Amino acid sequence: MDYFQGVLTDYLRADRAMFVNTECCIQLSPGTNPDRTGHHWYCDAIAVNFRTTEIFLCEVSYEKSLSALVTRLNSWSEYWPQLKVALVRDCKLPLDWPVCPWLFVPHDLRSTLEQKLNKLSNPGFDNVKMPTPKLTELEDILPWKYKSWNRIEEDANEDTYPPKIIV
Repeated sequence: MDYFQGVLTDYLRADRAMFVNTECCIQLSPGTNPDRTGHHWYCDAIAVNFRTTEIFLCEVSYEKSLSALVTRLNSWSEYWPQLKVALVRDCKLPLDWPVCPWLFVPHDLRSTLEQKLNKLSNPGFDNVKMPTPKLTELEDILPWKYKSWNRIEEDANEDTYPPKIIV
């Protein structure tokens, strides 16, 4: 694990409704040894948000060319339906929850990544193809930018969050 994967994990876990599995193996074909079963990837983090009932495949990159990240996204896109089946089978994630890549890159690489994402091959029908990845700049997940004990989602409305609990 590199340094920013730890920063990412701390950021995700600061939202108490988010549960994180780091370096999670996504293995298309079942088996005891992923190296012998075909396509598989170690995802930097799988984050499951119980508040919004969403699953995120989180990847961090600060490589200037972003080639490894784009290669991974192309592979995920090619095998998206099987990848989702593997998450349900091996991670016991709910079948009906949406799955989306969530990419974390430096501000200086964001526009480069957006251009590369526009060229990404994404075969399949709308209901089975990989959704457009969510993008967050690494500078926005630095620990002094959020409350470490209760990070609320960036798009949450302060007036309605947290929900009022009546006892």
